[in-house]
Amino acid sequence: MLPVDKQMEIIRENTVEILPEGELEKKLARAIASNTPLVIKQGFDPTAPDIHLGHTVGLRKLRQFAELGHQVVVIVGDYTALVGDPSGRSATRPQLTIEEVDANATTYLQQFGNVMAPHKFEVRRNGEWFAGMSLADILRLAGRMTLARMLEREDFTKRWKAEAPISIHELLYPLMQAYDSVAIKADVEIGGTDQKFNLLTGRQIQETYGAEPQVALTLPLLEGTDGVQKMSKSIGNYIGVSEPPREIFGKVMSIPDRLIVPYFQLVTNYTQAQIGKIDAAMKAGENPVSYKKELGRTIVGMYYDARAAEGAQGEFDRVVVDKGLPDDIPAVVFTSSESNPWLPRVMAENNLTTSSGAAIRLIDAGAVYLDGKRVTNAKEAYITDHELHLLKFGKRSFRHIKWETL
Repeated sequence: MLPVDKQMEIIRENTVEILPEGELEKKLARAIASNTPLVIKQGFDPTAPDIHLGHTVGLRKLRQFAELGHQVVVIVGDYTALVGDPSGRSATRPQLTIEEVDANATTYLQQFGNVMAPHKFEVRRNGEWFAGMSLADILRLAGRMTLARMLEREDFTKRWKAEAPISIHELLYPLMQAYDSVAIKADVEIGGTDQKFNLLTGRQIQETYGAEPQVALTLPLLEGTDGVQKMSKSIGNYIGVSEPPREIFGKVMSIPDRLIVPYFQLVTNYTQAQIGKIDAAMKAGENPVSYKKELGRTIVGMYYDARAAEGAQGEFDRVVVDKGLPDDIPAVVFTSSESNPWLPRVMAENNLTTSSGAAIRLIDAGAVYLDGKRVTNAKEAYITDHELHLLKFGKRSFRHIKWETL
């Protein structure tokens, strides 16, 4: 292992806080002396399919620890996902079924390696320990923290003052995440700045079980494509690492200019010197579009290859800049017993939008075109014949659609 000061120099890259101050250095010194790697943990709740660039901020930090010779444990929270992390939430999350969580977890497991490779890491599902717990076990865990301490959480405090509902099961979430640290004997847990309460709760709960408390390491939150909230699948402002290259590139091109440097910083392998030059160039007046395209190519290349990156930019330039059409437009053949199928329902039922309401909002925003003509009135948007139609929705999405009668 590298000396403590060299390890800390690497670990501090893109790190917000390491709590308590000085404790990680002591753990590292002991690990070097005993030639025993530290156990580094991060949990991911599979509340939606696929991981996105926001997840990779933590995974990249885990990879750094792996490169330094430590034992990395990725917790797939198949049981905590049934509760749903209340961090930063102004309302209770919808609860998922076990089947939904399991399906999401399968995709997570397939994608972790894309970020962590070629370094070794261990994956554990917290159902390993929670599935066998009795009600008495849960009550004993719940008895290790007071309600007053739980209500110190900023998100709970805000909801309490606003008289917004706080479900009892949400109070269990920090305790469950903390118990994960007990189960794997974590030395360090990492997470976004919004996870600070949960990480420090892990320290508290470990102590009540007679274990040495973990160090809490927080990382910046990656803002989503809207430039307003952190990247999240539930909000829809995400860039998925397994999305097609053209989708990744197109979404990168949609981020606000002020996020170009933070994205280079948090999700690419660019050095501080390279990022500094980009930042200085844009501040000096250079067009940020060229750097945004460079960012898009870089990210696509990380999860695909250089050829895919160039192809994604070529298609973006052709479709968005030159107002042309993509080379391959998927076809959707739908059936309907209606005399004239309603377009918003067609879009929702064929997974082009999440709901009819979402399709209506796109139409109201002027973002839906049928055969080159903008659809202006959602109430009167019908498919009136059985011909093959070209549908454009959003900035870059195209489908050929054809209606067949049941």
